Order: sequence, then structure tokens, then C-alpha cells
Amino acid sequence: MRYSVKELSALSGVTIKTLHHYHKLGLLPPGEISEAGYRYYGMKELERLQRILFYKTLDFPLAQIKELLAEERDSDTVLRRQRMLLLGRKQRLETVIRTLSNTLESTRRGEVMQVSDMFEGFGSEAEWKAALAEQRDYLKANYGVELTESLPEPAALNEQAQEAARFMSEMAELLRSGAKHRDPRVRELIGGHLAFMQAHGHAAAPDEFAAQTRFFLEDEFHLQMLESQQTGLAYYLHACAASYAAGS
Repeated sequence: MRYSVKELSALSGVTIKTLHHYHKLGLLPPGEISEAGYRYYGMKELERLQRILFYKTLDFPLAQIKELLAEERDSDTVLRRQRMLLLGRKQRLETVIRTLSNTLESTRRGEVMQVSDMFEGFGSEAEWKAALAEQRDYLKANYGVELTESLPEPAALNEQAQEAARFMSEMAELLRSGAKHRDPRVRELIGGHLAFMQAHGHAAAPDEFAAQTRFFLEDEFHLQMLESQQTGLAYYLHACAASYAAGS
């Protein structure tokens, strides 16, 4: 069965003007154009439009949606990733709502939430081991990698956790501000983070960091962690890291 642009608009809720725009961008070409110039769309185009709308729900720009759909031709892979991203957003929104509720409760009691409470690290090695257990089990089950039980002192772990939280928070803010991959602020932030990691005994060469961010992008566990913080963060982080490595 085929649908005219008017029928597709009525079916999907997307305006005719927008469908024409998607065609112009090469994002959603019609399956058929008649000799009279009428556009017609089949099931393949309907499925592609559905994926576009999923990404639009996640606030991806059209240019990035086009790139993502070009990279992922397997529909099952696309849908699974979109489901994961939506679940990540749900989790992030639930966290925001919970934080808001706590803030309202503090205000009701006439108390002020301490900023330090937002970044307070784990207090003991036992708590750190418990917190890292999920990631340790996941890496062992999926990659055969067994992390050592030996951990640095809690104080050092707290410091590194705060640096990681600061770095990812500032990367998310740059993403929201529209900063490009080669923006000096991006390069300065990545350079400072790598310097911190090197000073604390971690391998942090630019190309190694770029490879690590590629792993985050391809691995569902780490991808969801990043996307739950800010939609598109995993993709942005890798693009920035790859750009930094290429220019270093």
C-alpha cells in the first residue's frame, strides 16, 4: 500500500510542509514520485519516519538523525538503541523529579540544600566495591574482563569520581550550549581532564581516550549511563574526543 503526502501527514501528525522539508534534506525521500510530481510513501518510508520521530522526541537535530540512520541500516539495532535512549531519558527525568521533590521538601522545612551533598563521594572501600559490582559483573559476563578487587583509597576514589562528574557535567553543558567539536572550550576541558587522569596514574593519551569514548558509544551499559545524564552526550563526547586526538 502507498500513501500520498497528505495521507501520510494525517496518519503521522507530521505537517505536509515538514514532510516536504524532510524530503529536501534527504532525510525522508518518498518511495515514488509520479510523472505529475506527486509524492507517494510505502511501508519502508513509514518505518523510517517512525524512527525519525523517535529521535526527534529525544531532541536530536535533523542532521544528526540523518547520520544515525545512515550508520544503522539494521532496523532492529536502531529500534533497540532508541528504546534504550528513551529509557535513559525516563531515568534522568525521574532523577530530576526526585531532586526537585527533595528541594521542595527542604524549602518547606526552611532548610537550604548543601551543594557539597550533591558531590559527596562514597565513604568506604566496601561502599565503592558495592557500587562498582554491577559494572564489574557486566564486563565479566559480556567481555570476559575481570576487574581487580583491589581499589585505591576511598579518598582518591572520591576525588576521581568528583573529577569525572565535573568533566561530564561540563561536557553536557557544552553540548546544550551548541559548542562544536573544535571549540576551544571543548579542547581546554578535555585537555584538563586528561592531565588530571595522567597525574593520577591512568593511561590518558588522546587516542586512547578517543578509543575509550568509542567503546562507551558502542556498549549499551556505558551508553545508557551517559545518555541518562544528557541525551546525545555519548555521541558528542566521542566526536569531541576524536577531534581532540586528531588535532593533538
